[in-house]
Amino acid sequence: LVSTDAVTAARALLGALLVREDSDGRHVGRIVETEAYAGPLDRASHARAGCTARTAAMFGPPGRAYVYLVYGMHHCLNVVCGPDGEAAAVLIRAVEPLTGLTRMRERRGQSDGPAARLAAGPARTCQALGIDRTLSGDDLITDERLWLATDPTAPSAAPDIIDGRRIGVAYAGPEWAERPWRFGLAGSAALSKPFTRGR
Repeated sequence: LVSTDAVTAARALLGALLVREDSDGRHVGRIVETEAYAGPLDRASHARAGCTARTAAMFGPPGRAYVYLVYGMHHCLNVVCGPDGEAAAVLIRAVEPLTGLTRMRERRGQSDGPAARLAAGPARTCQALGIDRTLSGDDLITDERLWLATDPTAPSAAPDIIDGRRIGVAYAGPEWAERPWRFGLAGSAALSKPFTRGR
């Protein structure tokens, strides 16, 4: 899923399971929305500033978690992909909650409402699953706190994938902001926002 370029990995991760194990038990969600972020040339990517203390995990090896804060308060989870040292990653924008809904609701402060909306956004995903920067750098293939898994119930047919512009990257300029590097499972009730066609 991850030993490839960011765009290919972003599409491949759709439908995979994101599993979080902690003292509260096991919490599982199906990945339904992703965004691809390439290396230093991608002006929307954190890699544009080079390797720093904040972005070190993004530089590999592939299969690691890269977790960062936005606005000083919201965590976002990325899956590092591509060759070691080249700083490509896939932002997990939304998951469909499957297991551990009671605890997810507690973490999100929502006692009712549609379960599909509990993790419909990158910050909501991290809050619902209890993901923070202590997990940055964890191996999402072999570690036991947070990992990716194949969904054994997934249909054999290829999923219907929609694409569009990435969210909140206008600062990167049209060349990068307009790229259709956001991907989602068509029809999912857990998608974070409507899709806007890129170019």
